Amino acid sequence: MDSISNMLIMMKNGSLAGKESVSFPYSKLKNSITECLKKEGYVKQVSKKIKKGFPVLEVELVYQDKNPKITQVERISKQSRRVYFGVKDIHKVRNGSGLLVLSTPKGILSGRDARKEQVGGEALFRVW
Repeated sequence: MDSISNMLIMMKNGSLAGKESVSFPYSKLKNSITECLKKEGYVKQVSKKIKKGFPVLEVELVYQDKNPKITQVERISKQSRRVYFGVKDIHKVRNGSGLLVLSTPKGILSGRDARKEQVGGEALFRVW
């Protein structure tokens, strides 16, 4: 299975189950994605830890009035089909209540930051 999809589903399921934090295997890409989510307020804390000799990312989830911030995720680019957005293709997700995450030449950026930087890239996923 796609490791990014697996990470997103683990965060979604953990937040819907009321978990305080979730952990998954570490990679630089996952770390930069979770840092982007932290910057946008979808994740409270991101830390790299060692469990059983392997590096893992531990992510603390955010709740608003006991409701999870992450309730749904939608993967856009997959291993079988890559989807690229130009600057003009980047729009708000659910009228501004969601977040689009892109892989751009300037790193992993949210849709809002990508429009400010005037760069497009591979659309990874939407979260709301």
